[in-house]
Amino acid sequence: MRVLGLLSGTSMDGIDVAAAELDLAGDTVELVPLGTTTVDYPPPLRERLVAALAPGGCDAAELCRLDTEVGECFGAAARLAGDAELVASLGQTLHHWVRDGRARGTLQIGRPAWIAEATGLPVVADLRARDIAAGGQGAPLAAVLDALWLADEPGTTVALNIGGIANITVVGGAAYDTGPGNALIDLAAARATGTAQDTGGRLAAAGAVRADLLDVLLADPYYRRPAPKSTGKEHFDADHLARALDEVDPVRDVDLLATLTELTAVTIARACRAEGATKVVASGGGVRNPVLLRALRAHLGVPLVVSDELGLPSDGKEAYLTALLGFLTWNGVPGNTPSTTGAAGPRLLGSITPGSGPLRLPEPATRRPRRLRVRPGHSPEEASCVPSTSW
Repeated sequence: MRVLGLLSGTSMDGIDVAAAELDLAGDTVELVPLGTTTVDYPPPLRERLVAALAPGGCDAAELCRLDTEVGECFGAAARLAGDAELVASLGQTLHHWVRDGRARGTLQIGRPAWIAEATGLPVVADLRARDIAAGGQGAPLAAVLDALWLADEPGTTVALNIGGIANITVVGGAAYDTGPGNALIDLAAARATGTAQDTGGRLAAAGAVRADLLDVLLADPYYRRPAPKSTGKEHFDADHLARALDEVDPVRDVDLLATLTELTAVTIARACRAEGATKVVASGGGVRNPVLLRALRAHLGVPLVVSDELGLPSDGKEAYLTALLGFLTWNGVPGNTPSTTGAAGPRLLGSITPGSGPLRLPEPATRRPRRLRVRPGHSPEEASCVPSTSW
């Protein structure tokens, strides 16, 4: 079936959309990438979303408005992507509640009713909550795709995603958030230039790593916590950065960007080395930062390849993951990996909002998939998704 995957990551740049053909044959899922796009949020909406994050304030009225407006944006993005039979949405995360190392709740906004109304299609959404209710971390859900997709890779392969938060999946082993990916870099870039992105690592390349600040940042207890674990921008936020800066002499903007880029590289590399990685397959927005990739390669000491080299577009990988999760739920297949999230067992993820017609689910699959095969996608002119768009 043809499935659309939608999400907006912790960087809150916009909505990532991927269209995929998915087929379950025996114990193998076949995924054909059909195209991806990113639809930018209207700047005023993005500003309100950022302001709603902790430690900012967001009352019930504003939360209701944001939930509706994000849902409308997701519905419009899905309509841009063309024909499909199912939509899966990871929504926009506003808060991931972790207490004493255990995830207690998670909030993704962008109500699926708006997507269903805009497209007429059934929507699988709220994909994290069931894993958390079963005692898991609810993240990173990428483990299910990575474990299936890279199952036949030799050695100890680690899949890395660098979004606002960085996470890794050890094929056949643990999966967890390593700490900030772009989150602190984006904060520092916004402070320096007014734009929440260090495009091409330009600012970091002009600076030098401040060892004193790096030591303060690395002292955060999250990095020493054992897996399974998860985190978010409610932890690695502006207050976190301000407290670290208060402990050192004044830091130039370019040196701050260089140090935060080094922090991301060091914390990812330490986690990968601790897992005995022999190869790292990277995806996410961070792979477009050449300064970060150079630092990562220097600290890893093992080959690092970008997921595009293995047939899965790095920019769209999380959206393809979302499509896969929706497809698994639709076919009655659990979408979590209890050994990595810490959940009590396999669980069907999410809830289903009917489209314009009656809800007709297929017979549940009788076998759980053991691998995922990515087949070549359609030619660009046949791809379902339009180029990057703004509202």
